[in-house]
Amino acid sequence: MQGNDKSTLLKTSLGLTLLAGLFFLPFLGGVHLFDWDEINFAEISREMLISKNYLRPLINYEPFWEKPPLFIWMQALAIQIFGVGEYAARFPNAICGVLTLLVIYRIGAKLHHHRMGLLWALSYFGSVLPFLYFKSGIIDPWFNLFIFLGLYCLILFYWKKEQQVIELPWNKWSYLIVGGLLLGMAILTKGPAAYLITGLTLGVYWVYKRFRFYINVPQFVLFTIAAFLITGLWFGIETIKNGPWFITEFTRYQYRLFSTPDAGHGGFPGYHFVVLLLGCFPASIFAIRAFFKLPEAEREVQVDFRRWMKFLFWVVLILFTIVKSKIVHYSSLAYFPLTYLAALSVENIIAGKIPFNRGLKIGLWGIAGLYILIIVALPWLGQRPELLQTFMDKDPFAYANMEAQVRWTGWEFWPGLFLLMALVAFFILLRQKGGQVAFPTLFLCTGCFVFFTLITFIKRVEGYSQRAAIEFYQSKIGEDCYVWTYGYKSYAHLFYTRKQPVQNPKSYEQNWLLQGEVDKTTYVVCKINKVEELEALGTLKEVGRKNGFVFFERKEQ
Repeated sequence: MQGNDKSTLLKTSLGLTLLAGLFFLPFLGGVHLFDWDEINFAEISREMLISKNYLRPLINYEPFWEKPPLFIWMQALAIQIFGVGEYAARFPNAICGVLTLLVIYRIGAKLHHHRMGLLWALSYFGSVLPFLYFKSGIIDPWFNLFIFLGLYCLILFYWKKEQQVIELPWNKWSYLIVGGLLLGMAILTKGPAAYLITGLTLGVYWVYKRFRFYINVPQFVLFTIAAFLITGLWFGIETIKNGPWFITEFTRYQYRLFSTPDAGHGGFPGYHFVVLLLGCFPASIFAIRAFFKLPEAEREVQVDFRRWMKFLFWVVLILFTIVKSKIVHYSSLAYFPLTYLAALSVENIIAGKIPFNRGLKIGLWGIAGLYILIIVALPWLGQRPELLQTFMDKDPFAYANMEAQVRWTGWEFWPGLFLLMALVAFFILLRQKGGQVAFPTLFLCTGCFVFFTLITFIKRVEGYSQRAAIEFYQSKIGEDCYVWTYGYKSYAHLFYTRKQPVQNPKSYEQNWLLQGEVDKTTYVVCKINKVEELEALGTLKEVGRKNGFVFFERKEQ
């Protein structure tokens, strides 16, 4: 089981590829993209193909300086293959999921042995948010993978330099340069936060080393040059072609993102602690044990890599606790060290070096019980929306959301029942067959649980939140008209009307659309709490309302 022969590595890699493909690739197009992030990136990709402007991301055919273009290029390629739609928008992350499981299996097997690599891959696969993100159309999975691989190559450079006992076929400079190039890919995916996170992690390790330069200044400069060489493929060409304005605005936005709550995404200081504890179940329960003393490792590189992973975890967690914006995926880079530490704890339990204690049992049952309770309650509440509406009298929009005609059979609780049975089976297997069988079974079952929960609930949840508006937008595909949202920010009307390039620049002006002499039929969508403001203008006619959204029309003047 613990052998690292080529046959075992190959068979396991093929098995993980098949597992990831079976779970990450199907049903990507089963539900509309969600506002904002998913639709935002997909719309930028769609407009990139229409405008054929592959250097400068556009949204609503105006410059969008918030993100670099690498992930947009991936989505644009997927749209070329699969056509405009949800499947294409989410396909790049499904591929990232396959690669991620293979990468961490190979790294775990190299540093430890086959079983450790497999446990790491399965703990990632079987944790809620890590699994869920590979079914999404957001940037973070690729961003995180590039950062992690860049840092890993830098660690390998250090080990090669120090002549640590580990097989490293390349020379040290190759690891340094490749690490920099991968970090550059991360910067080109989402921005300079990649460099900041990596630099902070290196800084913490430097402090641990009592300020000894384990990587000297010229080496770090070379690493940085390699990173910005990749990034310069976009930054440099864009600046040469169009001047510095776009890059200046991009830099300013990155500063605002770190210094102020973005788009109302504030939160309490412990936000990301809770997100990682609950969202990375069950790996989070086992990872906690690895922050305390573990039996002595067989090799120094294992001790050192655990140290690096703990430093990376705390850097991500503390950094995004300090950052004003609190969004779930900001701490998603921590999934790599968290699942590694979880696998390390599990490996020690299987090897009989540490006990499967009462605290782990309580943690597993406690968080699993919370998931089960929510999943059992949802279909019951779905059949009784009036119970939820009693708590929503002060929010007319949320109240009206609950009027959506979403079909609940009452049997949608079955993924919760599956999780309960999986946990019972885990404890039986642990007692009868041992951890070598029980833990892989647990992670496989929790991965299945997330998959089943998605296909059971996600369309129903979307039915309350946004479907009424999206169906209205889709009804306008091909119609020569303007569609505008009033009183709230959205990208859905752009993507789901398949908006074409803007011909009249006045159409960007809200006042003109609402009160000016429009040259096309204009539709305005608002939430129910903004209806009176639009009615007071006297220029719009209501043509429908559904589930909290109200639709107005203006005829060509």
